[in-house]
Amino acid sequence: MTLSRLIAQFVRDHWRAYGVSALMLATVAALTASIPRQVGAMVDELAAGRLAGSALLQRLGVLLLVGAVIYFLRVGWRLQLFAASYQLGVQLRTQLYQRLCQQGPSFFQTQRTGDLMALATNDVDAVEMASGEAMLAGFDGSLTLVMVVAMMTLGVDWRLALAALLPFPFMALAFWHISEQIHRASKDSLQCFSRLNDHVQETLTGVRTLRALGLEARSAQTFAELAENAAAASLRAQRWEAAYEPAVGTALVSASVLTLSVGGYFVWQGELSIGTLTAFTMYLGQLIWPMFAAGWVLSLLERGRAAWSRLQPVLHTPLSIDDHGSVAAVTPGDLCFAGVQLRYPGQQQDALSELSFQLPAGQTLGIVGPTGAGKSSVVRLILRQYAPGAGSMTWNGVALHDYQLEALHGAISWVPQEPFLFSASVAANIGLSKADATRDEIENAARAACIHDEILRFPQGYETPVGEKGVTLSGGQRQRVAIARALLTDAPLLLLDDALSAVDTQTETQILNHLRDARRGRSVIIVSHRLSSVLDANHILVLQHARVTEAGTHADLVEQDHWYASQWRYQQLEASLAAD
Repeated sequence: MTLSRLIAQFVRDHWRAYGVSALMLATVAALTASIPRQVGAMVDELAAGRLAGSALLQRLGVLLLVGAVIYFLRVGWRLQLFAASYQLGVQLRTQLYQRLCQQGPSFFQTQRTGDLMALATNDVDAVEMASGEAMLAGFDGSLTLVMVVAMMTLGVDWRLALAALLPFPFMALAFWHISEQIHRASKDSLQCFSRLNDHVQETLTGVRTLRALGLEARSAQTFAELAENAAAASLRAQRWEAAYEPAVGTALVSASVLTLSVGGYFVWQGELSIGTLTAFTMYLGQLIWPMFAAGWVLSLLERGRAAWSRLQPVLHTPLSIDDHGSVAAVTPGDLCFAGVQLRYPGQQQDALSELSFQLPAGQTLGIVGPTGAGKSSVVRLILRQYAPGAGSMTWNGVALHDYQLEALHGAISWVPQEPFLFSASVAANIGLSKADATRDEIENAARAACIHDEILRFPQGYETPVGEKGVTLSGGQRQRVAIARALLTDAPLLLLDDALSAVDTQTETQILNHLRDARRGRSVIIVSHRLSSVLDANHILVLQHARVTEAGTHADLVEQDHWYASQWRYQQLEASLAAD
């Protein structure tokens, strides 16, 4: 969809506001075009001595009244049109936000956060200006131009009008060249701003790492270079926009010279009165606004086109995971994988191959293995962040892709290794998963996650702000707050993706004991590199090189004396040395 089609569709949807604005603008244009004719007639009558006293005051009063009406009508159409055009900005931002929320991890692996933020701010603003400011200026300027030229041609003298309009085709040619340059410069300016925005976002997110590595000066130099590039790109766009004014000025000066030359000759020949020449000169002055409006409109449209060319691909990028499921509710049951294969986009090797298992309802499955074996990939498949290349995944006999994503996610409590906390209080972060949770429920969940006592020692207890992304908490505290958030819900499936990696073994044991007591029949999948986390699991899978190499209970795997048994002995020795 082009920008013009987008704006045309929006105008059709809001035709009342645009129609009322157009009616007001037409009235303004008609009244404005009538003023020079009235002034010209008054000049001729004054020169002939036919206008004086109360009649003159009455005519001047009419002109003042017309000016007041024009003022209020201009205020009215601005209120009407801007109120409508702002809705396009709201609509685009809403569409962009919803689209981003529906995209999976593979989409964000190819996009930069700062660029997406720039799209939601500068780029949407540019499209919004094209639908509002450009539309009103274009309509107002075009209507004024048509009426003024018509009055000059039909109401005064067509020969004088033809002479006065001779420079304007050259001005139109200059406008075309300038608008092409503005489009390129505007697109470059938006891209430079996106790069600057992305650098700022990354710097603020990783400020601790930058300080730890002593990279503040290098980051500041990069920022200065990006800021200079953004300023230079914006300046190039502004320079080309400024080129409209000289083009308009040159055309109007040329038109004025031609008007006075030809018009003076007609007056000298007696073919034109002084009043008529005065009216024509005023009409020529009224062409200033349409000319400037044309430059302003072209500038806004080119900025809007550049912004829309960046926005449209994001808005229309296919979803990485299609949500075409028809089952609106998840009934707890057995979770089954049969011959599942997964290969991430752009990778040459499978992340999972021929994975098969069955997790009966209410039981616990442990998944262990070396780094890169594909443990977290199992969780991503269950969450439908990625689609398998082969095999089937069912929950209670229903394929996972047949569930609506909202229903599937609502039936799962997920705690990732790096949990995300919002810049809110501890209580708000825990209660995020259950909007109507009481304080007692929040505290009970915190106790189950072994974080309650530590929260009470915070400056404001449960009302203590955690900062952006939980920056004021340690890694273990963030994990336990996320676990408390997951335990607060009654979701039938709990996924712990290495969610205990940042806590000590004693706290881990307490959390697992609480989890066992508070499980209430829910199924649990524990992904961990620490084997003590899956010690009491009903079934354990050992993944190596994307495949299941061992399976069974803890006792079975120790008895088999393969990777699991070796790793168990090593971790037990490590724990005993740490205790000493």
